[in-house]
Amino acid sequence: MSVVVHEVAHGAVANYLGDPTARLAGRLSFNPLKHLDLLGSLLVPLLLIVSKAGIIFGWAKPVPVNPYNLRGKYGDALVSGAGPASNLLIAFVFGLLIRLFGGALPPSFVAVSASVVLINIILALFNLVPIPPLDGSKLLAAFLPPQSPFIAFLERYALFVLLFFVLFLWEFLAPLVGFLFRVFSGIGM
Repeated sequence: MSVVVHEVAHGAVANYLGDPTARLAGRLSFNPLKHLDLLGSLLVPLLLIVSKAGIIFGWAKPVPVNPYNLRGKYGDALVSGAGPASNLLIAFVFGLLIRLFGGALPPSFVAVSASVVLINIILALFNLVPIPPLDGSKLLAAFLPPQSPFIAFLERYALFVLLFFVLFLWEFLAPLVGFLFRVFSGIGM
């Protein structure tokens, strides 16, 4: 559901900024079936589970956005930032529940809430990495000169750069994930 909220946030902000594409496509819905991607939501996670890979990941179908319909110079950046911001908001709310009511809640609810906090922090930070097609690439592009050679390089070699990041550099974000988890939930990691 966190991925669904992430995608709906993109579409809602795009709609607010003048692009009704996601709304007209019926994608401003919290119904997970509207956001299923055969490969990313079903096949890849199932393959990782069956192969006992030790990690499970996937993705939802991105909401359609037409950046030419967006109002404002930073419309595309605002739409891109909405997804990770929604994940941080979810992490904050569930972290607040743990902080305020953790002692009075059943341990199973606290454990599920802690998982929600952790998953949403990871989703937000991963999506903020400035590698296409992740949201961070559009945020970065909004602040670089048009036709930046750096963005052109990233777009051309995105798959390789993203794989390199996932395989070799993700561990450098782990301390930030742990820090944000402690800040939001009050639980040491």
